[in-house]
Amino acid sequence: MSKETRNPGVYFEIPVLNMDRAVRFYSALFSFSFDQEEFDGIQMAYFPFKEKLSGITGALAKGEIYQPMHQGILLYLHTEDLEETLRKAENTGAKVLYPATFHKDLGFAVAEIEDSEGNRIGLHQRL
Repeated sequence: MSKETRNPGVYFEIPVLNMDRAVRFYSALFSFSFDQEEFDGIQMAYFPFKEKLSGITGALAKGEIYQPMHQGILLYLHTEDLEETLRKAENTGAKVLYPATFHKDLGFAVAEIEDSEGNRIGLHQRL
């Protein structure tokens, strides 16, 4: 019997080409404030994190090895109002890649967008 005490996901980084543009984009969608710094030669803008809340946190990351993409891992960010977040995304020029889909029987709704940097990002709302 294993003695697991945590979920396996602990942190994420979203690749960006233009940090100012990406910070403006995510701030417009979620009303986040970002703490920014250079860490090991990488420009970082950290998503908010409160130890007592569930979920993980991460950062926008700009550096030589970070390349935005549609392929690969799909990260879902929580939203309280999926349709409102999609409206904000479209108003900032984002593309909707997968429209709001409500799975009431499962208790959640999802959508996917292309962010300001060209990443495919999932949106998740609990119902």
